[in-house]
Amino acid sequence: MAGALIIVTAFLTAFLSGILGMAGGLILMGALALLLPVSAAFVTHGILQLVANGWRAVVHREFVDWAILRNYAVASFVAAAVVSLIGFTPSRPLLFLLLGLVPMLVWLPRHWVRLDAARTPHALLSGFLVTSLNLTAGVAGPLLDIFFLRTALTRHQIVATKAATQVFSHLAKIIVFGAPLLGSDTAGMPPAWMFLIAIPVSMIGTMCGGWVLDRISDVNFKRWTAIVVTIIGGFYLAKAAQAWM
Repeated sequence: MAGALIIVTAFLTAFLSGILGMAGGLILMGALALLLPVSAAFVTHGILQLVANGWRAVVHREFVDWAILRNYAVASFVAAAVVSLIGFTPSRPLLFLLLGLVPMLVWLPRHWVRLDAARTPHALLSGFLVTSLNLTAGVAGPLLDIFFLRTALTRHQIVATKAATQVFSHLAKIIVFGAPLLGSDTAGMPPAWMFLIAIPVSMIGTMCGGWVLDRISDVNFKRWTAIVVTIIGGFYLAKAAQAWM
């Protein structure tokens, strides 16, 4: 039953991510946190999102900004090394709290933010901060978005470049949380067959989301991203409050 739910959620995740770039990842992380131990949820999320983001980057490869990607990747590996040395794994209630707070970053007033991923120092900062948050909250899409608010990129370039950068963040998640699970009989990971089905399903979801992305405007793209992730964040804050009551 849990495997089937993960497969369905993987499709919805890829579909929404193909349109909005991050909402799907929030849904998937929360669903996995409900069904699996936290470390296993991080690794499973990392594997599925690595494939989904990697495939989305391939589908939209002509729009990827490679300069941003190179700088992001360097800082991402540094962040992974730091978090790995600390050895931090959040509890389930704390994870839901972080999942609820992260989406609220989309409402930061634009005049407060002077970041542009197209600038080398900002791309490096993005790689370090986004990957660090990804390794503590499981997702970091809204934080990544802050670095793209002032770029001159189109919606296709934003989705493609963000997808490519998240390949490195999710790879870091797999390595940092997956290494301690190797050889553990109580890892709590889903069965291999689930991944064999969920991975192609995610690819299909990504392609369906890309079809919708081609048919919406840049204005609607940004508006609906903020609305959807805020609703998801509110749900997770309620779950965190329920867990601590």
